[in-house]
Amino acid sequence: MERREFLKSTCTLCLLAASGISATALSSCASIPIYETTVHNDTLVVPVNLFSKQTIQIVRGSDLEYDIALERRTDGTYRALLMECTHAHNPLTFTGNGFFCPLHGSRFDENGEVTHGPASMPLAELRTQTEENDVVIMLY
Repeated sequence: MERREFLKSTCTLCLLAASGISATALSSCASIPIYETTVHNDTLVVPVNLFSKQTIQIVRGSDLEYDIALERRTDGTYRALLMECTHAHNPLTFTGNGFFCPLHGSRFDENGEVTHGPASMPLAELRTQTEENDVVIMLY
């Protein structure tokens, strides 16, 4: 295990507890599955049927440093947010109702807007398009 991953995994629980996140919020993290896929031509392809029981899916692309939160909106469109803290470029944790940075405590709502600093910029939104039975996320 690399040092960064070790620190991230061991410090996250301490920081979450110190920041006042409840066990309920933590349990909601576990219920969001992670869909692993490969990057092809700077895109990720996610099957639409993954959204039959939930509206949010965490997508992990091969060789990507950060996961992506992919949300199916009520109007049938999809929004993809890069789970990278805009303050110190640290991976974020999905809390069930937003995102948390365990490094310095920044919080973002489900739309990617900052609710607690030190981050001051919203999360990066990636373009998406629906093709037949898939959602395609454009990385660049």
